[in-house]
Amino acid sequence: MMFILSIALILFTLVSCTGNPERLFKETRSAMYTVTSITVSAPNESIAKEAIEASFAELKSLESILNYYSPTSEVSSINSKAGIKPVKVSKDTIEIIEKAQIAAELTDGGFDITLGPVISLWDFKRKVIPSREIINAALRQVGYKGIILNRSEGTVFLKKKGMEINLGGIIKGYAADKVIEILKQRGIKGAIVSVGGDIKAYGLRPEGKLWNVGIQNPRPIKDKDELIGTLAISEGCISTSGDYERFFESGGIRYHHIINPKTGFPSEGIRSITVIASEGALCDALATGFFALGERGALQRMQQAGIKGIVIDSTGVIKMTNETEVRFTRTQ
Repeated sequence: MMFILSIALILFTLVSCTGNPERLFKETRSAMYTVTSITVSAPNESIAKEAIEASFAELKSLESILNYYSPTSEVSSINSKAGIKPVKVSKDTIEIIEKAQIAAELTDGGFDITLGPVISLWDFKRKVIPSREIINAALRQVGYKGIILNRSEGTVFLKKKGMEINLGGIIKGYAADKVIEILKQRGIKGAIVSVGGDIKAYGLRPEGKLWNVGIQNPRPIKDKDELIGTLAISEGCISTSGDYERFFESGGIRYHHIINPKTGFPSEGIRSITVIASEGALCDALATGFFALGERGALQRMQQAGIKGIVIDSTGVIKMTNETEVRFTRTQ
C-alpha cells in the first residue's frame, strides 16, 4: 500500500547569484504508484532532461518487478509460490528484501513486509475495525523470519503457505536511492528527489545552500499541508510516517494505517516520526518500523542504532534523538 505524501518539499527555482552557471530543473510525474518529483542542478536543460528521463525509466523498470498488485511482477510470483518452492528473481528484488530484513531487525520487528494479510483486514474508507479473532488468525501468517533469501542462487522463498510480502513500506525509499545513483552517474552535481514524500538529496543548490525539506504538522490548525518546521540537508534521506495519512475515528479513538506487527492494531503513542539517514530504503522502512515501537521505544532504539530523527508524541511534544546533529527549524 502506498502512503499519502507526508513531507512537503520546499523548492524555489532560481538562477544562482554567486556566478555559478547551474540552475534548478524540476520534473514531476506519476511514478512508483505515487507523485514523484526529481529536481537537479545542471548547467543546461538538455543535460538535466537526459538525466531525469533516465531516472524515470529506471522507476518504470522497478515498478514492473516490485508491484504487489501486478500478477506478472516478481513479488506476485514469490507470493504465489509461498510454502511451495523458491522463486528466481532479479538482483533488485533480492536487494530490497535484504534491506527490509535489516530494517526489521533494527526495529525489533516493528517493520515487517509480511504484514499484508493483517493490513488487508483494515478498511479506512469504510471505517472497518476487524475483530481480535480475525486479526489473530491473520497474524499467524506474519513473520519476516519466514523469508528465506539465497543470494548465490538468486531466489526468495516464503516458508508458509498463505504468507506474502508487500514492499509498500520500503519501495519509495529504495526508488529514491536508485534515482540518485543514476543522477550521479550522469554527472549531476546536486539533486533532490521526492518519491511519494520520501526524500533523498545530495550536493548543494546552485547558490551553494542546503536543500530545505518541510515537515508536516500532524495536527494542522488551518491547512492540511501546514508545516511544523523545516530540515536542512546536503546529503541523505528524510522520511516521515504519521497517523494523519490514512485514518478514521471511532469511539474517540484514532485508527490509522500504521499497524503494529505484534498486535495487528494501529500503533500508539506517536503522531509522526521523521527519520534522517544516508540510505533511502532504510530511511523509509525505519520511519514505519520505529513508529510501531511507540515514543519511548522509538527514541531508545533510534539512539542505540545511531539513527537521527524527530518524534512528535501523542500530545504534540517534539523530541529529537540529538538536537546538535539535526538541522531543524521550527515554524510554529
